[in-house]
Amino acid sequence: MASFISLTRSIHFQPVCLIKPPSLRPRFPFYPRLPLKSRPCPLWSSSFSLCLLRTRNPINRTHLAPSRPSVRSFCASPLSDVAEMAEIDTNPLLNDFDFPPFDSIQAEHVRPGIRALLKQSESDLAELERTVEPTWPKLVEPLERLIDRMAVVWGAVSHLKAVKDNADLRSAIEEVQPEKVAFELKLGQSKPIYNAFKAIRESPDWEKLSDARKRIVEAQIKEAVLNGVALEDDKREEFNKIEQELAKLSQKFGENVLDSTKKFEKLITDKKDIEGLPATALGLGAQTAVTKGHENATTENGPWIITLDAPSFMAVMQHAKNRTLREEVYRAYISRASSGDLDNTAIIDQILKLRLEKAKLLGYNNYAEVSMASKMATVNKAEELLEKLRSASWNSAVQDMEDLKAFSKSQGAPEADDLNHWDTSFWSERLRESKYEINEEELRPYFSLPKVMDGLFSLANKLFGITVEPADGLAPVWINDVRFYRVKASSGNPIAYFYFDPYSRPSEKRGGAWMDEVVSRSRVMSRDGSSPRLPVAHMVCNQMPPVGDKPSLMTFREVETVFHEFGHALQHMLTKQDEGLVAGIRNVEWDAVELPSQFMENWCYHRDTLMSIGKHYETGESIPDAIYKKLLAARTFRAGSLSLRQLRFATLDLELHTKYVPGGSESIFHVDRRVSEKTQVLPPLPEDKFLCSFSHIFAGGYAAGYYSYKWAEVLSADAFSAFEDAGLNDDKAVKETGNRFRETVLALGGGKAPLEVFVEFRGREPSPEALLRHNGLLQVA
Repeated sequence: MASFISLTRSIHFQPVCLIKPPSLRPRFPFYPRLPLKSRPCPLWSSSFSLCLLRTRNPINRTHLAPSRPSVRSFCASPLSDVAEMAEIDTNPLLNDFDFPPFDSIQAEHVRPGIRALLKQSESDLAELERTVEPTWPKLVEPLERLIDRMAVVWGAVSHLKAVKDNADLRSAIEEVQPEKVAFELKLGQSKPIYNAFKAIRESPDWEKLSDARKRIVEAQIKEAVLNGVALEDDKREEFNKIEQELAKLSQKFGENVLDSTKKFEKLITDKKDIEGLPATALGLGAQTAVTKGHENATTENGPWIITLDAPSFMAVMQHAKNRTLREEVYRAYISRASSGDLDNTAIIDQILKLRLEKAKLLGYNNYAEVSMASKMATVNKAEELLEKLRSASWNSAVQDMEDLKAFSKSQGAPEADDLNHWDTSFWSERLRESKYEINEEELRPYFSLPKVMDGLFSLANKLFGITVEPADGLAPVWINDVRFYRVKASSGNPIAYFYFDPYSRPSEKRGGAWMDEVVSRSRVMSRDGSSPRLPVAHMVCNQMPPVGDKPSLMTFREVETVFHEFGHALQHMLTKQDEGLVAGIRNVEWDAVELPSQFMENWCYHRDTLMSIGKHYETGESIPDAIYKKLLAARTFRAGSLSLRQLRFATLDLELHTKYVPGGSESIFHVDRRVSEKTQVLPPLPEDKFLCSFSHIFAGGYAAGYYSYKWAEVLSADAFSAFEDAGLNDDKAVKETGNRFRETVLALGGGKAPLEVFVEFRGREPSPEALLRHNGLLQVA
């Protein structure tokens, strides 16, 4: 297969803003990016109470000096002039804090807090526009301070909406969001700021700037144009109306998905109806029933409640012998947010219509071109990669289905000649058990969350020379299950912190898994005037919570998810960029940002790593070597089918944002069926409306960007192959290669173009060979 670079050779690498969902902020490169989601398939996703540590406490100031984020320190000028309106001393959003006061923020604080910050930000922007000069101290530094303040506070509010959603919080955010979007548009379209950046770009001192500073300047110029700065007054007004409406629509889309997901509850009282479900799933079902008023529910005798949250949904699809139950749950899942008051169909059409209008205003043919303007790829190159991977996966996927039919027939299944979507996961799990003698549920006792995290941190120490230690109590959290960690360099000095919220809470927490920044590393935001502010991240998952006295026992897939999100967090936390606007995940092209996360997943199949995380929660014995070998052999099981599934979503995303005509003769669901003809061996049901819950592209940052998962998969597999080449059993070589990965991919952040970063690490341009080899598709290709 041709070198990956043949797909990208003609691409012009532009600095970018990592796109935030419209509901959170417009295209402006200073803002933190969208929470990075793991396991993007819609099948898996709807797409931290401790005392507040005040900086006015001299003990805390000494303890955290280099790294403490403080709202007051973010301000370009004091907040005292809005103290009366916002009641600074009582509103936690406006108080001086070390870490966001997640335990104190309530819906009632959002309106006055955000409005106070907006008023101050308006004043700061006016002052900056009046005094701006094309120099770093007079342009970039005050701008970063201005943006950072709102980013941290709004980020905390948005985070709480994702993990502790409630009607009052929704209402408060919905009310102030238009005001915040209006300010961000004003900032993004500031001609004095735009002209100052252009003046830096055109100055004779341009070549003296560091690579990172050049990337910042180029990003601002590119993003200002994409933000409408060059539009005439009437067109700019139209553009701004579109941005406001897109923000409302995207927020409503996500709320409908969450509400429709938690709306479905299936009460089961007869154990025969859920025969085949493992004890962990029965325990979860009974635990859910208790929270719904069935106080005497037990694992053994029920009753049990089935929901559409991933742990419950997947248990039914993979293990329930009751085919009627599987069908009912599957149909409910693929029809989420597609009817009644929660119907997202019209919202999707309006989003696509407005995105196309926005693209036309900016001089592009379609929204995909707007999206690609700030990515590694072009539309053509993305389509070319997807087609290469599709053709390499198709025959293997066809064979997967034939194998499933033959196996189910051999087991006497009446449905063998007419397998449907609610059968494939069930019979795939039975075939995998038969072929590899691996039962996913029987592996759970070996993957308890505490042991998995210990092994993950041990791997990070081996590869990158860092130490991760518990720091619970140092920062306020939003729920007691949340853990807080400190990351130390080999010198013993703290370099970062992160929160981890692992468990599913379907009544209040968004589905899926993601990582996002709380604050970024920054020289400008230094607390002591010399050391850069240290980065803080949060990781969020949705795995099965502890049941009774048992710890959270994880599936192997959930283990991979934790490794994935930690990979994102590592890029944020181990950055060595002191320029805050390109530190960590900031300004990394969207289609390269999944590299570290997908890279970390590969270590789940490394023997020493698996043995370190796979220890029985009761006996402490390591996972048997025979099981490890079976896991390794099963790695490519149904790889063609799984690949095609992701390719369906990526291809559909591009199709809707390039060729689809909103309001035309073809509906969004017709487009899905047309795309599925080439990407699904088993066609979707006529009533399949998964698009109505495809949050990644309608309530997230993946619009015309879902292909990024596959694009970055090429990069991540090739990066891991560097460790294979060095010798995975050679500790010295692994440490040396790990250090090189840290000093390039993890350290350089968005301060250097991702292709240059990759070549600096790998010594050559990327190739898709490793990805196809890892997936067992190389010979097919």
